Amino acid sequence: MAPLQHPARREPALPKTVVITGASDGTGAAAARLLVRDGHRVVAVGRSEAKTKAVADELGVHHFVADFADFADFADFADLHQVRTLAAQLADHCPRIDVLANNAGAILGDRHVTADGFEETFQVNYLVPFLLTNLLLDTLLASQALVVQTSSNAARLSARVDLDDLDNARNYSPVRAYGNAKLELVLFTRELHDRYHEQGLSAVAFHPGGVASNFAQTSRSPVGTLFRTPVPRLLFQSPQKAARQLLRFVTPTPEECVVSGAYYENGKPRTLKAPPIGPQLWEATTALLDLNKR
Repeated sequence: MAPLQHPARREPALPKTVVITGASDGTGAAAARLLVRDGHRVVAVGRSEAKTKAVADELGVHHFVADFADFADFADFADLHQVRTLAAQLADHCPRIDVLANNAGAILGDRHVTADGFEETFQVNYLVPFLLTNLLLDTLLASQALVVQTSSNAARLSARVDLDDLDNARNYSPVRAYGNAKLELVLFTRELHDRYHEQGLSAVAFHPGGVASNFAQTSRSPVGTLFRTPVPRLLFQSPQKAARQLLRFVTPTPEECVVSGAYYENGKPRTLKAPPIGPQLWEATTALLDLNKR
């Protein structure tokens, strides 16, 4: 891994163009507000047309809708075609993308297979950002962009990636499936760095900490039960505070040295005990998504 910034390109000229998924609520919406306040161009992506439009109208920015997960009806899960449509729309609308913030995610419940044939936690938290990033790769490379992945400490606390069971068919639990997907996201981040950093692309993953937001409130898991109580509002940080962690990567101060390819907790790189299967996971994922190899 290498420092994200170096003297040859310390900071792109302001304003930056930042695409944020999960921008209709919580940390994503808070980050969008802070970025616009600081003069950046934001493109808000969310699953709810009404909520995403409300945030976009408030900030005077463009928005797109992609229903990565229909949380109102878990029996009818959105397909990956919407991600492909979103990528085409973003490529048309944004000739330059300085930052892609893959912020959308969810912890779900009982094991469910999507219309695309994938376990839903695996799809929402890993396949969606992998697909969106790869479909936008030409624009990201041309822009010498930064990809920021919202991961979780579940990646080190409750994860064990099995290349022979990416769909979590064995020993399924909502927390384990979520942790697996977030660890896969960290491995994807490292691979982005290894494959494309020399071409100008940078990538980081981070754990935002506990956030008092609507995250998991519709989940069928015990975590969802917790989030439907007052406890998160009393003990967890605000979305605004979590958003500042995301902004630390988007607009680092001169004193900071953000490391491309790293996973962050509490503002510092943290080593994860994970098998060195990043290349194999990348190849397996491109095959699952029928992506052309680059």
